[in-house]
Amino acid sequence: MAGSKEIRTKIKSVENTRKITKAMEMVAASKMRKAQERMRASRPYAEKIRSVAAHLSHAQAEYKHPFLIKREVVKNIGLIVISSDKGLCGGLNTNMLRLSFNQMKAWESEGKGLQISAIGNKGFGFMTRLGANLKSHVTGLGDTPHMENLIGAIKVMLDAYTKGEIDQLHICYTRFINTMKQEPVMELLLPLSGEKIGSAEGHWDYIYEPEAKSVIDDLMVRYVESLVYNAVAENMASEQSARMVAMKSASDNAKTVIGELKLVYNKARQAAITKEISEIVGGAAAVA
Repeated sequence: MAGSKEIRTKIKSVENTRKITKAMEMVAASKMRKAQERMRASRPYAEKIRSVAAHLSHAQAEYKHPFLIKREVVKNIGLIVISSDKGLCGGLNTNMLRLSFNQMKAWESEGKGLQISAIGNKGFGFMTRLGANLKSHVTGLGDTPHMENLIGAIKVMLDAYTKGEIDQLHICYTRFINTMKQEPVMELLLPLSGEKIGSAEGHWDYIYEPEAKSVIDDLMVRYVESLVYNAVAENMASEQSARMVAMKSASDNAKTVIGELKLVYNKARQAAITKEISEIVGGAAAVA
């Protein structure tokens, strides 16, 4: 059995660790609420632009945007991977990266080329170690995503699709379900289809000024960017929720370990006292 001093040192160490995890749990809870508010605030814009894009996809216009045209042969695929910059959030990144890796292997087995864009330090590090064909990446987004930080990486993939370097563009991120559940998902970004965008009642179009091409070109790019931004917001809300749950679990486990160590310490202390008493009694009997 370990000595009393060693056990006291272990108890002190676990107590210090529990203070850290408890503080991180409270910080994550605060950030989670802010992330959820940010996600809810972005939904009206996303819903409105989704409605507009749905009408455009069903409209009988003289101009059809390349993002709305499905290609017959798919030889190359682009993938945007969204992860967190920091760890200590349970299996959040692991589950998402496992989904991405399995899908990448399936595409490679079909002989399709891959181009990757990584948003978040964990995904960037994983794809670098994997030796993937990284075309763009963004790290250090902080606790609040800003569109101007994402546009560069998104534009690289959109330009690749427009030039015909990739025939499909997918996005993989962690969707926020509730505080206790986050789900890794992979969605098709390009080409946009009426089913993916949403159904529009009837067939009608807009009046464009100055011309349909310039307006629709900008709108489609803004639409895809809004999808990526919403995915990043969802991933950040999921990250803070997963971190809060992970830190709460760590704090609870630390409390359990402290209780077990204190029990061991008390047993060791009682054994030492009993031994001292026995020695005193034995010495007194020998003297007598």
